[in-house]
Amino acid sequence: MMLREVLAKPQRQAVRGAGFLFHAQSTSCLSMTEELFLDAAEYGNIPEVRRMLDELPDLNVNCVNYMDQNALQLAVANEHLEVTKLLLRKKGIGRIGDALLLAISKGYILIVEAILSHQAFADGQRLTSSPSQAETHDDFFAYDEDGTHFSHDITPIILASQCHEYEIVNILLMKGARIERPHDPFCQCRTCSKQQRYDSFRHSQSRINAYKGLASPAYLSLSNEDPMTAALELSNELARLANTEEEFKNDYKKLSMQCKDFVVGLLDLCRNTEEVEAILNGDTESCQSSETFDRQNLLRLKLAIKYDIKKFVAHPTCQQQLLSIWYENLPGLRQQSTAVKILLALGVAVGLPVLAFTHWIAPSSKLGKLMCGPFLKFVAHAASFMTFLCLLILNTADRFEGTSLLPNMTTRDHPLQLFRMKTTPFTWMEILIISWVIGKIWEECEDIWSQDIQEYISEPWNLLDFSILAMFMSSFIARLMAFWHAHSAQCYVNKHYTDPTNMTLPFEIQYFQLARINWMPSDPQLISEGLYAVAVVLSFSRIAYILPANESFGPLQISLGRTVKDIFKFMVLFITVFVAFMVGMFNLYSSYFGAKHNHAFTTLEESFKTLFWAIFGLSEVKSVVINIDHKFIENTGYVLYGLYNIIMVIVLLNMLIAMFNSSFQEIEDDADVEWKFARAKLWFSYFEHGGTLPVPFNLVPSPKSVTSLLLGIREFLWEVPQSKSKENSNDDMEFNKAREQEDLMGSSVCPTHYQMIMNRLIKRYILKAQRNKSNYDMNEGELKEIKQDISSLRFELLERGNLDMETLADQYPSLINLNSKHSSIY
Repeated sequence: MMLREVLAKPQRQAVRGAGFLFHAQSTSCLSMTEELFLDAAEYGNIPEVRRMLDELPDLNVNCVNYMDQNALQLAVANEHLEVTKLLLRKKGIGRIGDALLLAISKGYILIVEAILSHQAFADGQRLTSSPSQAETHDDFFAYDEDGTHFSHDITPIILASQCHEYEIVNILLMKGARIERPHDPFCQCRTCSKQQRYDSFRHSQSRINAYKGLASPAYLSLSNEDPMTAALELSNELARLANTEEEFKNDYKKLSMQCKDFVVGLLDLCRNTEEVEAILNGDTESCQSSETFDRQNLLRLKLAIKYDIKKFVAHPTCQQQLLSIWYENLPGLRQQSTAVKILLALGVAVGLPVLAFTHWIAPSSKLGKLMCGPFLKFVAHAASFMTFLCLLILNTADRFEGTSLLPNMTTRDHPLQLFRMKTTPFTWMEILIISWVIGKIWEECEDIWSQDIQEYISEPWNLLDFSILAMFMSSFIARLMAFWHAHSAQCYVNKHYTDPTNMTLPFEIQYFQLARINWMPSDPQLISEGLYAVAVVLSFSRIAYILPANESFGPLQISLGRTVKDIFKFMVLFITVFVAFMVGMFNLYSSYFGAKHNHAFTTLEESFKTLFWAIFGLSEVKSVVINIDHKFIENTGYVLYGLYNIIMVIVLLNMLIAMFNSSFQEIEDDADVEWKFARAKLWFSYFEHGGTLPVPFNLVPSPKSVTSLLLGIREFLWEVPQSKSKENSNDDMEFNKAREQEDLMGSSVCPTHYQMIMNRLIKRYILKAQRNKSNYDMNEGELKEIKQDISSLRFELLERGNLDMETLADQYPSLINLNSKHSSIY
């Protein structure tokens, strides 16, 4: 018997379950009237709710059920509009804020409007405050002692934006509701510091909820004068936060992609070229530069490229617009075959000096304007670079079949000439190379001047150009130093010696007479030759910059760039393993110098060489063998060397190959988008005004640049005496400021052409989103709404029937009397 009671006790506890917890949390028991009142509100019994509110003045309208929901919350949850209106008329009704959030989450627009018309929202402060910001004694948001249905940091505008309720968002915005942008994640202001100390997780969640509202297409569309720019900048901010707050990386990436999809969606809705240009250029009416109207500024496209929004840049509409600009002044070339384009490129390359001279003397001529077109500008710069590579090849043409001057040989033109005076002077080919390098340096200086230094550094190709130029200049400077030392020595010989037969030179002068095999390792000419070789390799690698112009080579170049990034990631693990075995093997064999078959592992340098070439199978197994009978050391070396080959060759190298395959597959899966984005970046670099003449023709100052320089000097000199009369210009400045304010007020009243186009696109976007949502929610939502309407109609019909019965009951005695009178007459 006792055992049965013991076994039955946990069963009873299990049966009580969650319902017991809800009842335990209830503060008071409901009366029968309150239960009927809550049931009437839940099922939409309008007559009963009206009767109880009118006839029972002591009724507690804020009574709650077992789930701690009051009548207003139940009515809103079941979409009973009339019941909600009746309850809102009652003074002292609570939990209006939670009811508003509930109506927003379910998309009940009429109920939202009814709640917002309540006097609680008269000041508008309630719309900007979240449940966590409400006072503790306030029942505005209360649901239970643990909080509302929603997160404590959710405001009505945030919830409506997250639910993509465009009409509700518009209503809230008209009432002054806004989403406050979160502070920087590393902000140390008083508010952020307090929230971080109190609850860091809640602080992070509030930031994410705010960004979910900001990144909503509904909020982006309705709250910004320029939704395109707002979405682009917010996408970049969210991508940056994904790298900063890695614990919420997926959430921020998803929101960033949502912003990108929004701008792509707007581009999908364009119906003519005017709308496409408005999206890509932005508000061109605010630009006063004359050059801006000659060619589209593409400010939005530039921003999209900067923020790496590939789908937007690779969109067919955007690419078509870029193609029309790319073949500017050459409209028929786009339809020509590849052979015709190649012949044109060869013609430009051959006639480049003539074209450059024509543009120099007559930039406004027809041929000069053709040279300013993006396509011909690209061809001219590419031809200049290919010419430079040909110069690098021709500079070594005399040594293609080997050199006649061996390392142990010297030569001279006359007896008093030093040997180094034959090797250090620059040849005419090298002077051409130097001129190209100087022209490229000037071009890079112009790029840095025209853009921000951080933007310049962020581009990998600019870093490659900087490395190439640094290598070439270092090589030329070292070569110049070698020539200067040799020339000084030659001057000393010419000054002190006239007879070469009895010439005894000091060591510092005799050094310049020695053959190459006797030169010092730190000789400037040797350093120059080494740096020059590295610069040549880097120069040829820059051919990859122009590969995205071709559809076949573009994806390959992108895959190559991605594999280079994989190599840098792999090198961290590779270097760790390599250094570990290098130091270990060196410690094992450093004491056996001269007692081995070779010098492997006896020095740190030999350890590096042996292990490095072992990766390619070029190191011998005998590298671990020692000539002394120390088997334990030798066996340990065998084990470590074998383990190194297993880890490095079998594991790590195969892992690197797998990384290459993965990167290539990612590019291949989205090859069209990746290639078009890379091509757009290449094209865009030639859309800017200026930089028409390629290297080295840009070193020659054009008449236009000379005129601009003289005008700049004149303006600078003219401003000096004008500064003495600043007091006379104060009135003009005030007048200009007043005029600017009037212009701003006028612009705010009268929308610009760009704003009209954006409004048109936003309307299309909202209509499309609402149509898609209505199709998605048609079945279940409409069925539930029909059920609730039928329920409310049933109660109204019952009320009308009861009223008719009461009327009939009141009239029944009079009918009986009338009937009796008729009976007595007859």
